[in-house]
Amino acid sequence: MSKKESKKQEPQEEILTEETAPQAEEQTQPQAEPAPQEESDTLKDQLAQQEDKYLRLAAEYDNYRKRTAKEKESIWTDAKAETAAAFLPVYDNLERALKQETADEAYKKGVEMTMNQLKEVLSKLGITEIPALGESFDPQKHNAVMHVEDEALGENTVAEVFQAGFQCGEKVIRFAMVKVAN
Repeated sequence: MSKKESKKQEPQEEILTEETAPQAEEQTQPQAEPAPQEESDTLKDQLAQQEDKYLRLAAEYDNYRKRTAKEKESIWTDAKAETAAAFLPVYDNLERALKQETADEAYKKGVEMTMNQLKEVLSKLGITEIPALGESFDPQKHNAVMHVEDEALGENTVAEVFQAGFQCGEKVIRFAMVKVAN
């Protein structure tokens, strides 16, 4: 292109931009403002939506907090139960040792003290022995390994306990091994 042609094109471009500028300003001006009542209704709707969103979020957080607290308690109970279950064979052996006759009273006293200490530790952890002897048979807590007919005992009564059962709260750690009458 020659210099003359380029000079001719520049003024045309300026003219075009000057002519289109008022049209662009007209387009950027806002349309008619909404009525104050419509704007108020819109804002009320938005506020109601935000309040609903807030309440739902608060309820969801509250449920989350309760659920995690319950899960934490469950994990703690399971850990205590597993730990206690590991010590139950020691409990059984101490119980058998106490049933054996011995001439050495100091030895017997030592075993009794050890057994009492183990019972105390289990008690502090919330581990309790399941009552069985003379109780009505409960398959949720007792494991019947023998059956005997005995008119002196009632229907489905535990006649003898072979191995003590234990529970942590309502959770059974080990079922009581029992003989059931009738």
